[in-house]
Amino acid sequence: MFLSLSTLTALIPLVSLAGLLYSASVVCFYSLLLLITIPIYVFFHLWTWTGIKLFRHN
Repeated sequence: MFLSLSTLTALIPLVSLAGLLYSASVVCFYSLLLLITIPIYVFFHLWTWTGIKLFRHN
């Protein structure tokens, strides 16, 4: 069973974020890294979405 590309692009960051949340409870450094990671993830997600909307060809 193969996953589609759109499913993978949504699944991989969520798994990474879950790993960071788990690591934040273990090591203090990751809690600081998490504060930086979430805004960067949101920015690049919106950047990708904007690029798809602007440069799609019908």
